[in-house]
Amino acid sequence: MRPSAWPSQCEVCRQWSEAGTHAARTGALCADCTSRFVAGGLRCPRCGVRLASEAPACGECLRDPPPFERTLCTVDYAFPWDALVVDFKFHGRVELAFALAALMTATVRAAAAPLPQWVLPVPLAAPRLAERGYNQAWELARTMARALGLHADASLLLRLAGGAHQADLGRAERQRNLRSAFIVEPHRRGALQGRRVALVDDVMTTGATAREAAATLLRAGAAAVDVWVLARTPQSQ
Repeated sequence: MRPSAWPSQCEVCRQWSEAGTHAARTGALCADCTSRFVAGGLRCPRCGVRLASEAPACGECLRDPPPFERTLCTVDYAFPWDALVVDFKFHGRVELAFALAALMTATVRAAAAPLPQWVLPVPLAAPRLAERGYNQAWELARTMARALGLHADASLLLRLAGGAHQADLGRAERQRNLRSAFIVEPHRRGALQGRRVALVDDVMTTGATAREAAATLLRAGAAAVDVWVLARTPQSQ
């Protein structure tokens, strides 16, 4: 029996899916949990935070527009996605990338927005990458790019500064921690000239990382930057 035809157990409800079903092929989530927990709703087109009513942008993005053009976000960082992201990011569950990237890819297709020439992960600094063993953003980025027929690259945008974990910091501290954190590979700046870029990450919290990375790409010659993120932390958090 081919691996794609094996039965699989949903990571959320723990029910088994029959061999050959769509849920079995995605591997981590059954169709019922996907439809239940991938909720629709209005989001800020710029940063992906939930909105109470339709608007061109949330109040924060109107006051201080981010350097990226849009954020395509699939879910809120809440149950059950928070636990899945922690497993994926910190507990070596790299295999979750396939199911999570499939959800993100569906979001991109549904948005019908211009597709980029480059799909880039938010990079990890070398010490953090060595500690974790993989970059979860790259696992998502390359899986999405393959599904969409786009070019992905993990070495075009680099992270120089390690610093403290962003999750441990407040908004102002996150911004200070990210100053001069990113650089475009000096010998490859030409690959960005006039190109639209999609920047991929697992979670957006304050948006500080995406802002700094996008600004770095634009200074290096990118024409526009979009952000593709699995989960968005609700604004109240």
